[in-house]
Amino acid sequence: MTGPVDSTSSADAVVRRAATATRLAQLDEAVTSCRACPRLVEWRERIAVDKRRSFAGDTYWGRPVPGFGADRPRILIVGLAPAAHGANRTGRMFTGDRSGDWLYASLFRVGLASQPTSTGRDDGLALYDTRVTAAVRCAPPDNKPTPAERDTCAPWLERELVLAAPTLRVVVALGSFAWSSLLTALHRSGFEVPRPRPAFSHGAQVEVGPYALVASYHPSQQNTFTGRLTEVMLDDVLGRAARLAGSGPTTRDVASVDSQ
Repeated sequence: MTGPVDSTSSADAVVRRAATATRLAQLDEAVTSCRACPRLVEWRERIAVDKRRSFAGDTYWGRPVPGFGADRPRILIVGLAPAAHGANRTGRMFTGDRSGDWLYASLFRVGLASQPTSTGRDDGLALYDTRVTAAVRCAPPDNKPTPAERDTCAPWLERELVLAAPTLRVVVALGSFAWSSLLTALHRSGFEVPRPRPAFSHGAQVEVGPYALVASYHPSQQNTFTGRLTEVMLDDVLGRAARLAGSGPTTRDVASVDSQ
């Protein structure tokens, strides 16, 4: 599998390509051609060929995964990275795996999604006032990006925050990796991060510039199967995000998969 001719193939190129995006849709398009991290490129493309048996008939996305959701989001939800047989297969964040099952079901229960399931990019799911993204855009081996991969990918998230800024009110971090990445991205975007740097914990909330940054345990199987994260806990965080953002039927910006 080879990348596009105009692919982004170095850390410096990521900085340049991200900075030129003037709309979220343009940023998303640029993300999908990134090849700046050789280990991640090799892994995501190998998984797209060496498929899980249960998905043997599927055509895997096998590229960096862009954000998904409203064009003018009030809420930005940030995870760690695409799952190898989830978003790396479907091409949409948190779609096609158990973590996504939990996330979108909760978004539906608190009124931020049109349906409780997320199976593929053509399933008709729409998000209300909400955009879902990740700190790292390629599926990493063992779900563990290296610090260098995290830093190389960071300009995409930083630019995403800038482009969403006119309407953005709340940022939700799913897990400690996203929490740390967001604090760094907000600092690099010119906002004053409290000192000492706020520690991650489920339900933590801190004001950074004009945004409320709210934390939740990641809806990974490790957390949901053990009861560390329950549906009530996740609903509490996402429901709080909706209230803080002032999201409701009269203010909603709706984005369906058909517009992506």
